Amino acid sequence: MEVKQGGAVNQPKELKARFIIDIINRLVVHYGLWFTEVRHQMGMEKALEILENVTEKNISIGMKRFSELFGFELEQGLPKALLQMDNKDMDKLMEAVAKSWLVNDGVFFQAIEFDYGMNDAKRCNDSCWAQFSPYEAFAVKRFLKLSDNSGLEGLKQALQFRLYSLINKQSIIDEGPESFVFQMNACRVQAARKRKNLDDYPCKSGGLVEYTYFARAIDKRIETECIGCPPDDHPENWFCAWRFSINN
Repeated sequence: MEVKQGGAVNQPKELKARFIIDIINRLVVHYGLWFTEVRHQMGMEKALEILENVTEKNISIGMKRFSELFGFELEQGLPKALLQMDNKDMDKLMEAVAKSWLVNDGVFFQAIEFDYGMNDAKRCNDSCWAQFSPYEAFAVKRFLKLSDNSGLEGLKQALQFRLYSLINKQSIIDEGPESFVFQMNACRVQAARKRKNLDDYPCKSGGLVEYTYFARAIDKRIETECIGCPPDDHPENWFCAWRFSINN
């Protein structure tokens, strides 16, 4: 029996380059499908615990492999070049990653909207947020080492470390020990529509899922109230506003 290498090995460099990008995309999709299935079979709480364990191992293994392949040094498990990067360049990199996330979200939405209509796109969008918001809250809690009962102060911290915080302008208004108001003062999605003289995107249904699930995942005691979100009318200084409260 003749043993052959994969067909891509003997292809021209341009095709190999495209193949590398393709298999990286497969890796991302496979990773997501694994998490989706574990969540389906075992529930979100156990899936997040497993994901934390898997992510830590995968990052460690991947960093070691790629550092050896590309010849970059590691320091504390991170690329030394990244740790030595200028602060402004690091900020630009974080913003670029966050923008890529938002673009990916928009491309998925439009792919469904253009072929199947707005209702199906919004249905998929809202369902996606029902899964992503608890995960992002989990990731932020792990990153900031927040306790399960971190309360409103924990939520205030967590809101500053969402992907949106890197690309939108937001503010917090304290109302006392039992509540605060969160405002999205500048939104890239709505600003883009405004430049095209389009009405606000009606994101309230998605926002109710997004903010409620995020706050609840930070601390189960936190209640979420929508003050206003498109298609609601809103003042010029914010696009959406949310009140988070906890009965102590």
